[in-house]
Amino acid sequence: MKGILGKKLGMTQIFDEEGRVIPVTVVEAGPMVVTQIKTKEVDGYNAVQVGFGEVKPKSLNKPEKGQFEKADLAYKKFLREFRVENATDYTVGQEISVDVFSAGDKVDVTGTSKGKGFQGPIKRHGKSRGPMSHGSRYHRGPGSLGAGTSPGRVFKGKKLAGHMGAVRVTIQNLEIVKVDAEKNLILVKGAIPGPKKSLVTIKETVKNG
Repeated sequence: MKGILGKKLGMTQIFDEEGRVIPVTVVEAGPMVVTQIKTKEVDGYNAVQVGFGEVKPKSLNKPEKGQFEKADLAYKKFLREFRVENATDYTVGQEISVDVFSAGDKVDVTGTSKGKGFQGPIKRHGKSRGPMSHGSRYHRGPGSLGAGTSPGRVFKGKKLAGHMGAVRVTIQNLEIVKVDAEKNLILVKGAIPGPKKSLVTIKETVKNG
C-alpha cells in the first residue's frame, strides 16, 4: 500500500542541483497505525483502516474509544481506509511511515479546499462583469437566466452565486521532491488543496504517464 495521511504545514521553496527554484508544499505525513483489517469474507471488501493524529480522550465518543481499546492502541484523531488487494499482509498495530514513498514518485493528493462562504458568479465561476462606468447599471450580476416564455424556468446547473469551497478536491500526478524520514516530512512539488494544518491523503497516482 503506497498511501499515507498527513497534515499540511504550508508552502516554501527549495533549489535543485542546477540552482532552479522549486515551489513545494510541506506535509507532515504519518506515522499512522493500522487499527483494523477488513477482508472480503467478513466485510465484503479488502481494506486497511488506519489512524493518524493525536487527540484528547474527551474529544472521542464511547464507540470510538471502544474501537481503539479493543485493538489495544492509543487514541487517534482521524480514521481512514485504504483499499488493498491483500489486507492479510498487514497486522493491527503495524506502523506505516513516510518511507513508503521516495523522491521522484508520482502521487495524488486529496484534501478539503478552503471555504470561501457565499460568493457571486464572478469569483465562484469566473464570469465576466459588466461595464463599471458610462451609465451602466449592470456590474457583477449573474446575467441572463434564459428565455422568458419558453421554457419559462432556469435550467438545472446554471452557474449562479452560492457556497464556494470546503469540498473534497484531488490533484493528480504531483511529484514528490524530497522525503525526510527522520522528521516525517514529505515535500510535494506545487500546491495541494486545503488550508494549513488540514488533513490530506497522499496516494500513489492512478495515472501511468
